[in-house]
Amino acid sequence: MIVIENATIATVDAQGTEFSGGHVVIGDDGRITAVGPGRSGLAEAARVIDGTGHLVTPGLVNTHHHLYQWVTRGLALNDTLFGWLTTLYPVWGRLDAEIVGAAAGAGLGWLALSGCTTTMDHHYVFPRDGGDVLEAEIEAARRIGVRFHPTRGSMDLSRKDGGLPPDHLVEETDEALAATEAAIDRWHDPSPDSMLRIAVAPCSPFSVTTRLMEEAALLARRKGVRLHTHLAETDDEEEFCRKQFDCTPVEYAERVGWLGDDVWLAHGVHLDDAAIVRLGETGTGVAHCPSSNARLGAGMARVRELLDHGVPVGLGVDGSASQEASHLGAELRQALYTARLRGGPKAMDAREALRLGTIGGARCLGRQDHIGSIEVGKLGDLVMWRLDGLGHDGIDDKVAALVFGPPARVELALVGGEPVVERGELVNADEEGLTRAARRAHQRLLDAER
Repeated sequence: MIVIENATIATVDAQGTEFSGGHVVIGDDGRITAVGPGRSGLAEAARVIDGTGHLVTPGLVNTHHHLYQWVTRGLALNDTLFGWLTTLYPVWGRLDAEIVGAAAGAGLGWLALSGCTTTMDHHYVFPRDGGDVLEAEIEAARRIGVRFHPTRGSMDLSRKDGGLPPDHLVEETDEALAATEAAIDRWHDPSPDSMLRIAVAPCSPFSVTTRLMEEAALLARRKGVRLHTHLAETDDEEEFCRKQFDCTPVEYAERVGWLGDDVWLAHGVHLDDAAIVRLGETGTGVAHCPSSNARLGAGMARVRELLDHGVPVGLGVDGSASQEASHLGAELRQALYTARLRGGPKAMDAREALRLGTIGGARCLGRQDHIGSIEVGKLGDLVMWRLDGLGHDGIDDKVAALVFGPPARVELALVGGEPVVERGELVNADEEGLTRAARRAHQRLLDAER
């Protein structure tokens, strides 16, 4: 049993309940058994933690990422999405399981240190001689201790057939579908306290055939898993869809069976009013990646309108090659700023930003009944943020301090009641070792290019 006392607690429940000087209790089964004001009265608990000066929130949920990109950060710094992809596809074509494992270890460790307790990953690059890259990142997640939703991505539309990826980086359609089904059968755990769930994730309209999109949706629903893809990220994609399919990206998604409450889409930047309404009507989620969208100059998603139409919206740091900071805690502020750039200072407040990073992300991943808020019966995935230092001093509202202030140190991060970060350090991995492994992988990948 773990008891946190004397902390400010933002439960992010439906009522927005908060406690100043409150407590949270996590039982031996890894689930929350109590949350409320004052002390717990459990002084004899196995471990009692003094939360004075700290804010306790649900663990952050990352809804879009590409972990392999950690070892290609700092490249193509001034390109738009299509130019950036064209530059990096040849480099990614040399990935192998060792490189992906090192990249995933570094990326997942950094996410944990930024307050993330659950993350997905969208992996869609499978070089033929690269080994089992999906297994490599799954093993990295087990080592770090975060809850993991890797997706088995795919590309089957190469440059010679009108797509963007080079010919050697795509799979045959049947090959991709078979590998996706095999990944689900091998790895997917649908249990309520699952640490590992697989989703189906063809990459994007400009790298995937219509047949693969349609059959991937059928496969996912037959297997009872979720669907994820990039959609409506850039003007270039909008132009591609209108030219190739004579419709908008969201109209295309609906045509191929990709709208529904088992789907979440990455980015959703370029959405017209009709698209937003349709996403809301179908319960289709959106992974909002404000820093990546800014880094690539893709635009600013209409998050206020999405929320007002009932669309589930979570936050994503996106791949580290398009968002080198990859700090999920800092993405709370970036999401708020982006909303205000579009709609003024009342477009989003600190608590709405926190909801995006917690229960909003849980909804996108289909985990809202078990994570995303601090409520009795839910899994003990939570973060205790240190807010009593110089960087946050004087901001009396601790939720505002977390969102508006500088990135806060994670004093404690729990996943199912198990510590994965303590006193700002990883519990299950050595940060310096992760850094060395990632540096070697980066160097090996770039040396092969020369």
